[in-house]
Amino acid sequence: MSMNSFGHLFRFTTWGESHGPALGAVVDGCPPGLPLSEAFIQPFLDRRRPGQSRFTTQRQEPDSVEILSGVYEGLTTGTPISLMIRNLDQRSKDYSEVARKYRPGHADYAYDAKYGLRDPRGGGRSSARETAARVAAGAVARAALGEGVSIRGYLVELGGDAIDRARFDPAEIDSNPFFCPDAKAAARWETLLDSARKAGSSLGAVVEVVADGVPAGWGAPIYHKLDGQLAAAMMSVNAVKGVEIGDGFAAARLRGEENADRMRPGADGKPLFLANHAGGIAGGISTGQPLVVRLALKPTSSILTPVETVTREGEATEVVTKGRHDPCVGIRAAPVAEAMMALVLADAKLMQRGQTGR
Repeated sequence: MSMNSFGHLFRFTTWGESHGPALGAVVDGCPPGLPLSEAFIQPFLDRRRPGQSRFTTQRQEPDSVEILSGVYEGLTTGTPISLMIRNLDQRSKDYSEVARKYRPGHADYAYDAKYGLRDPRGGGRSSARETAARVAAGAVARAALGEGVSIRGYLVELGGDAIDRARFDPAEIDSNPFFCPDAKAAARWETLLDSARKAGSSLGAVVEVVADGVPAGWGAPIYHKLDGQLAAAMMSVNAVKGVEIGDGFAAARLRGEENADRMRPGADGKPLFLANHAGGIAGGISTGQPLVVRLALKPTSSILTPVETVTREGEATEVVTKGRHDPCVGIRAAPVAEAMMALVLADAKLMQRGQTGR
């Protein structure tokens, strides 16, 4: 299997399968001399970890990270950083029926068509389990970005029910199992997702991730636009079917004067923006405003509701996916989106330094 790496100067490669002995990432290009430890990485993994509420898969994985290389006496050495997370709670027998049937909406058939074989145990490489390695790599990216850049992801919609922006409270994000900034929406979502879960179904979601503190000038025109890199990074996340930057599709419904991010003279000599419809990126280059990205995630494909499908031999049948699955994969996608944002920005920071010296 090719194409398991992402990035240019700051580059990472993930490895491992959902039901293998372990999975992990190798991060290359991280500058030397940065403080880094397992204790720094672990909190990010804990936010993505399964089994923390009835609204996520009940697979019990500690997701404890081990740093195997690239760090000496608490500092990065500039050499490849190898990170490993052991799988401790696999139940491969849950996938015995899926081994000969394709799950509609899942990558089962596509992998089989490409490689002539597939690993049905939890979906192998197509499982969202792979994103644990991305979150670990993303923590390294945060160390490279430094404290000046902050990144926050949260759910703004679940099952078609959106938050009320007027009730947006950052303190609420870590106070409920949905990473939801609207307490009333989070309460509604409990009922909504409980109903879908008990019916053997699943729901989709929209995740928003915002990066503050990104200076103007990161990214490049035309073929290496910052928004293009962010879109590619977010589209690589399991179950993501759409990505918006800034106002996204809503911008198509505005007039030019409405969509303009008007500027006035700022106190520091830099422009003071009066709006941020562009999501902090113009011409593929950051403007110094907050970067705003939204991800649309489809409902989980592994459900208990019978769905028409075919076997590997082409026979008509139905499939019911037993085992432990997220009734809404979008919930745990919030920490993953944060990680992908960090990984893209760390790469952009190094490329800006390499080209301009800043």
